[in-house]
Order: sequence, then structure tokens, then C-alpha cells
Amino acid sequence: MAKVESEPAASPNPIANFEAGLKELEKVVKEMETADLPLERSLELFEKGMQLSESCRKQLMEAETRVEIVMKKDGKYQAESFRPSK
Repeated sequence: MAKVESEPAASPNPIANFEAGLKELEKVVKEMETADLPLERSLELFEKGMQLSESCRKQLMEAETRVEIVMKKDGKYQAESFRPSK
């Protein structure tokens, strides 16, 4: 059986910021919407999209946690440093 070469898998490194991740995810979705993609490319895009989606979701959860920290200081708006757990 011949080995099929494909593009390298998406890197596991998180996207630098939410906006960049969202923009990249939009590009993936647009490409997946084209009807002429081979199955292998569709799977690569799906995997990349899932990774981007997870990265964006984590960033949103961290932002939500930071907002909650600011809001929970005895009814006063006080900022507290946020250190996400890794």
C-alpha cells in the first residue's frame, strides 16, 4: 500500500491571542465549506479546527475567571492578579 503524504499536523502550541485564533478558525471553516476537498484534507482541517476551538474556549474561560475575580471583592471592584492553572 502506498503511503499518502499530507501536510504537517497543526502545531499543538496555543494561538497567541483569541482574535488570531478566531480568525484562523474562520479560515478553516470557509475552506471546509468548499465541496471539492479530498477526505484527507477535510480530516486535517477538522483536526486543526478542533484545536483552534479548544484554544479559544480556554482563553474565554480564563477571561471569564478574571472578570469573576474582579467582581467578587466584597462588592467592590478590585483587581486581583490571575494565574491560570496549567
